Amino acid sequence: MDPLILARLQFALNITFHILFPTITIALGWVVLFMLWRWRRRGDAAWFAAYQFWTKVFALSFALGVVSGVTMSFQFGTNWPGFMERAGNIAGPLLGYEVLTAFFLEAGFLGIMLFGRERVSPRVHFIATATVAFGTTLSAFWILSLNSWMQTPTGYEIRDGVMHAADWWAIVFNPSFPYRLAHKLLASGLTVAFLLAGVSAWQMLKGVARAETPRVLRLGLTMAAVLIPLQFLAGDMHGLNTLQHQPAKIAAMEGVWETERGAPLLLFAVPDEQAKENRLAIGIPRLASLILKHDTDGEIRGLNEFEGRHPPVKPLFYGFRVMVGMGVAMLIAGWGGWWLFRRSGWTRLPRAWLWGLSLMTFSGWVATVAGWYVTEIGRQPFIVYGVIQTHEVAARNPGAMIAASLAGYATVYLALLIAYIAAIKRMAEKGGKAADAAAAGPFDPTDAPRSGSPAGQAGTPPAAGASPVISRTFA
Repeated sequence: MDPLILARLQFALNITFHILFPTITIALGWVVLFMLWRWRRRGDAAWFAAYQFWTKVFALSFALGVVSGVTMSFQFGTNWPGFMERAGNIAGPLLGYEVLTAFFLEAGFLGIMLFGRERVSPRVHFIATATVAFGTTLSAFWILSLNSWMQTPTGYEIRDGVMHAADWWAIVFNPSFPYRLAHKLLASGLTVAFLLAGVSAWQMLKGVARAETPRVLRLGLTMAAVLIPLQFLAGDMHGLNTLQHQPAKIAAMEGVWETERGAPLLLFAVPDEQAKENRLAIGIPRLASLILKHDTDGEIRGLNEFEGRHPPVKPLFYGFRVMVGMGVAMLIAGWGGWWLFRRSGWTRLPRAWLWGLSLMTFSGWVATVAGWYVTEIGRQPFIVYGVIQTHEVAARNPGAMIAASLAGYATVYLALLIAYIAAIKRMAEKGGKAADAAAAGPFDPTDAPRSGSPAGQAGTPPAAGASPVISRTFA
């Protein structure tokens, strides 16, 4: 295969695997903080048990996100050295800001969050947990700023073929950044919402539900019901912004070949790039123009106006429909599940609905990856939209070498992904530990760590047989 295609596939594989875990940790950090706050406010041991379980999931997700992020960054030097040579004056500092601010906050306080509950005061532990949650969001801020700048570059000047910063404010807050950041944060919230609901539903199906399971299921369904309409609104605003700055991407997403007014919204079609037409098209007349122009007679530019400068059509056309279709499924599952669960007094759901939520445990991943592909493939043939083409910055590495490393990455990532899902399944089915809840007891805000004693909640003697803090965290 073409070394350029192999290099692009390798980066796509790495970023696909990597994005799965920040998508969880960004929102899960705040969810874990909420659980900790509920326990300390209400003194309900069930919230403490929920905090313990989901902190383990957070730690596991954070570890895999860090490792995959490091391997991904290596490729800037191995496969894409021209990118840093041409755009490194802007990309380098933005990546550096992410490390110096967000990652240092997360790494610096993660140990206190995971192991310090019985070693520091409750206030310090709560602040450490809040700092980790804030760090995950700050990390998303810087990464989305860089990615958005690559989509809608502003605030730069070119000297001797190299991009230099002229206005950092314009670079960081480029035209598409607010929409992408909001879209990503909401996507993370929905991913975690269905992870919470799916794991809780699985526990109910398997008969291993614990005291905290209904609370977590209610939290997940409430998050889903609230966030999914907000995501549709953010997606609409993001689409309008993309139409303004990247009209070729929108034309590919909608399968519009000729510039037309009153364009239909295609529910299904088979785009044919050779014939420049859609086969087996099924659509709703004028709806695409209504959505994108807010006018049933609005004009949408076709792909034929961007000859040789538009992205491949099929990945965008199908990827967009997978993302939207998953969003509709989330809307039905979130609103329907919340109504049924509330109707039962927050105690049970129909078995068929529990199975549906279990199958949607990782539905957020599907929607996120589909949307990410639409975003990244839709930028082609440019790596910095309208300025630097992708083929200009690729290394001239032998195709066989890239293919070998690609196969290695794929094998390791598949094994890690299976292990990750299996670990969550095993923890969910394991059953609660009475000793953990008893050791926690009702929270007393006046408690302080016992001097010289690593065991027992601050000021509360541990129950007989309670496990040490490390085993309680990772058991």
